[in-house]
Amino acid sequence: MLSTLSLMWFMSASLITLGIYQKRLPAAWMDVRVGARIGVVVGICLALGLGVVLAAAGLVARFRLHAMGTFDSDMATRIQDAIRNSATPVPADMLGLLASPEFRAGMMVAGFAFLSLALLILSAVGGAFAGLLRTRRSRTV
Repeated sequence: MLSTLSLMWFMSASLITLGIYQKRLPAAWMDVRVGARIGVVVGICLALGLGVVLAAAGLVARFRLHAMGTFDSDMATRIQDAIRNSATPVPADMLGLLASPEFRAGMMVAGFAFLSLALLILSAVGGAFAGLLRTRRSRTV
């Protein structure tokens, strides 16, 4: 889960980027749309950076520190609990797929994709808000 400090950092990244952009190009037009566009770019960069860091940490934890065993067993337990608590019975040929390491990896990738999408939306909203705050009422050239 994101802590409050992390959430504030992700939201303020667009604000900081727009401040730097407008300081370097003071005559550039700024409004909500421009702020949202810059926020989307910042969100993409944040998601890529977070993905690289999480992938590197996962590789080190799994292959260097050998510390992912409990994570794998917890994930397998959660999948088995979801199968048991399912309202509809799971077909027998699907049980092998649900227990496979590929399915767990796919779940991790899907979870990261959802996290990245949420980060992208938060960043775009933060950029739009910063663009709204920095909008000039008259055009200066």
